[in-house]
Amino acid sequence: MNFPVLTSQPGALETAAMIARGELSPPEVVDAAIARIEKLDAHINAVVVCDFERARDTAQAMARTGAGKDQPLFGVPMTIKESFDIAGLPTCWGHEEFARNIASADARVVRLLKQAGVIFLGKTNVPPDLADWQSANPVYGRTHNPHDHERSPGGSSGGSAAAVASGMVPCEFGTDIGGSVRVPAHFCGVWGHKTSWGLISKQGHEHPLMAGRGAHDGALSIAGPLARGAADLAALLRITASLPLPERKKPLKNCRLLVIAEHPSCPTDSAVRTLMEQAATALESVGVGVDRASDLIPDLERQHGDYMRMLNIAMARGAPAKDGKRASATDWFDLLDKQARNELAWERLFEDYDFILAPPAPVLAVPNSKTRVFDGTLEIDGRDVPGAAGLCWAGLATFPNLPSTVLPIGENGGLPCGMQVIGPRWSDFACIQAAEEIGRVLHS
Repeated sequence: MNFPVLTSQPGALETAAMIARGELSPPEVVDAAIARIEKLDAHINAVVVCDFERARDTAQAMARTGAGKDQPLFGVPMTIKESFDIAGLPTCWGHEEFARNIASADARVVRLLKQAGVIFLGKTNVPPDLADWQSANPVYGRTHNPHDHERSPGGSSGGSAAAVASGMVPCEFGTDIGGSVRVPAHFCGVWGHKTSWGLISKQGHEHPLMAGRGAHDGALSIAGPLARGAADLAALLRITASLPLPERKKPLKNCRLLVIAEHPSCPTDSAVRTLMEQAATALESVGVGVDRASDLIPDLERQHGDYMRMLNIAMARGAPAKDGKRASATDWFDLLDKQARNELAWERLFEDYDFILAPPAPVLAVPNSKTRVFDGTLEIDGRDVPGAAGLCWAGLATFPNLPSTVLPIGENGGLPCGMQVIGPRWSDFACIQAAEEIGRVLHS
């Protein structure tokens, strides 16, 4: 199966290896990445906060001192989602009123990546409040999909995925509560990983209204990497994870997979369904056990309703809904109970299956729109469907706090399509490993 490839640039680990062998120096790598951004971003507008001079100074210093201990990404340039704090750079979450909000300290993820040898070139675009499957705002304008500039790269980590897909940088870091890592990876044809909830600290990723006071990591919301391959995802996860995780080495041929390609809350476009089925068939052809139905699947319609209620309360931080009603503490604890029961239902399913295969979204990259995707409609096989219904595939892994790796599986009309590989909680490395093996089957 083919999918659109926009760049042959080396990945993060490959770049670090070339630097370690003396084939490249940190200044050469940084200057080349800056040149790519300056050339490509005129049409894409992904890297909206540039920090080139400090990056060059850092690279020169690294060239003089050499790699330190435990620096697997020594000299590797990258960018990061605008909503993460980098000391000395603005963090505005797409709001004009916060455009001059300058961070005084690095987010924890940024700090850990710097310690691993990363050189940050700047920050990438987001929608206001990180609340859309587009990445456009009044401060920085609109980011375009590298495959089709009339379409969205996704959101809210859309600038992140566009920068990786176009070859500006080898890797990125985003956040995800409503598919904000997985949907951009799917729309742009790159790899992304939604981590198990609580695995990576989001300290230093707070709305500007918090004024740097610190905040709870947030129900459902996670931080996760984007890259052009599985090995880089795993490396970024090892660097940033707050907990040690097992790295299970069960071969894919010994795994049992369950495909969920239809959801009662939203139809799936035939372009996505076809590529999902082709992927499942290809896996079966090499002896992998694949089922397409199971009585163990939780009540997905109920799960989606509970997820949407929890998502809306979490995003609004308890502010009144459009109908003026405010969720009570009792409402919140009732949702936590429902979430716990949902988690147990998925645990029971994973006693029989190793991984779930599912779409990241019901459609391929959506056309650019002046309104939020969730306030409009999605065109699915000629029908208009409420945009918010498409969140059902994000909630599949988000509500039960499960890890999910997205890999590219093919293309339709020049637009890439991804697939989620979802596993039990804390099986993050196993999901990435399985996705890597699936990728070899599909693209060999």
